[in-house]
Amino acid sequence: MRTPRAVLVALTTAFALLVGGCGAGPAPRAWAANVCTALTPWRTEISTLASRTQQQMTAKTTPAQAKENLVRLLGGAESASETARSKVEKAGVPDVDGGEDVAKGFVRSLTSMRDAYGRARQSIEGLDAGLADPFYDGVESVMSKLTTEYNQSALDTSSLASEELRVAFDEVPECR
Repeated sequence: MRTPRAVLVALTTAFALLVGGCGAGPAPRAWAANVCTALTPWRTEISTLASRTQQQMTAKTTPAQAKENLVRLLGGAESASETARSKVEKAGVPDVDGGEDVAKGFVRSLTSMRDAYGRARQSIEGLDAGLADPFYDGVESVMSKLTTEYNQSALDTSSLASEELRVAFDEVPECR
């Protein structure tokens, strides 16, 4: 039979673990590793998109084929951005001063990028592929707007207020 003291110690220990676990987020290195792990496939997808878009713009295809390919590429970038956003959100809030603002900034940036790709995809879908010149002028306009929105969405990690996170991003292998 357990003594009241043993039960009290067990309850106190369990409570301390629960409260401690709820109050602190992941350590800076763990958080940075999770974020970089989420962003690596996203960066690869975005790089692939840029390359394929360039190829698509110089390939000898019909406007209808180009439209189909661009819609697929932009949809892939939109999906990859959402996957990265979701994983970064699941990484939680790093256990540093201002960690909540940093985590929100990453999620906000990826959300904006996802939305920019989605708007570009929808804009390309709306273009009439019947005449080549107006279609490609429209594509150029859409891609120019996407570039502007993408650049506005970019998160500048060089201005991180947390020295711990700056060091973590520089040191963890997942971020190299």
